[in-house]
Amino acid sequence: MGRAVRTIAEDGDDIVILDQTRLPQEVVYARLKSLADAAHAIRSMQVRGAPLIGATAAYGVALGLAEQLPPEQIFPTLAATRPTAVNLHWALARVARVLEKSALTGRRELAALAWSEARNIALEDAEANAAIGRHGLEIVREIAKRKQRVEVMTHCNAGWLATAANGTALSPVYAAWTAGIDLHVWVSETRPRNQGLLTAWELAEAAIPHTLVVDSAAGLLMMQGQVDCIIVGADRIAGNGDTANKIGTYLKALAARAHGVPFYVAAPISTIDFACVDGAHIPIEERAASEVTDGEVPVANPAFDVTPSGLIAGIITEVGVFPPSALRALER
Repeated sequence: MGRAVRTIAEDGDDIVILDQTRLPQEVVYARLKSLADAAHAIRSMQVRGAPLIGATAAYGVALGLAEQLPPEQIFPTLAATRPTAVNLHWALARVARVLEKSALTGRRELAALAWSEARNIALEDAEANAAIGRHGLEIVREIAKRKQRVEVMTHCNAGWLATAANGTALSPVYAAWTAGIDLHVWVSETRPRNQGLLTAWELAEAAIPHTLVVDSAAGLLMMQGQVDCIIVGADRIAGNGDTANKIGTYLKALAARAHGVPFYVAAPISTIDFACVDGAHIPIEERAASEVTDGEVPVANPAFDVTPSGLIAGIITEVGVFPPSALRALER
């Protein structure tokens, strides 16, 4: 993919992250030395994307324990940073279970155990990313059988910047490009955080043809027959398949249904919240008005919306592509 940077890495007793608030203008790394650093990195979106948030939170537990902080302070602090991304809570629960099952009592030993589990989470995310790419490749390959060039649309950023490796929604794109399939990606800007610019930066680094468009152009492109499929990521998938993703995703799904464009969600199984009955029960994060305007105009700034399962053609996971109605079979 032509990249020489990583989103998250270990460096001695610290964690080093790619500061995504500085992209695409410059590549800057930030060093996380404490629980407060990890919580700030998640809350301020220095790290973003559900899988990467989960891995960062897991390392945050280890950093907090190394500071001799009590677990009853560490876990709530991290859990409160981003309410919608379920991988955050999944990763915290996973580390908590490992600590609870251990016979260790010293904070230093527990910190080492949490660090090891965080590393496992990051490594497993990388493996899941690659598998999502392989399964999604088959969708792109089928389109390529009848089209000389495949036109893919995505929304927000769900590439390697949002994970520990190849990404979710962009992983099939990378796999298809590596397989020699001619394709082009329509990248929506994704206001107000303009995370589509990160997708454009990623694709430029990989030399994959792409075009940035304003969010409101998506419907027109579909009407004109310029989109063959849409693949987006997810921050939380309810048990019935309703999916929360970056604000603006729902409108794309509606336009896709109106124009016969298949709409896919790519996410690891860890993003499925089987305890959440449907999309109405997914908490929607409200972010600061300053992300939208510097003026005195009243602002509502929901960070996510929910796409009903009936608009989703399939959910691409590390174990295959499933219709939303079949997700319960994946419950562990």
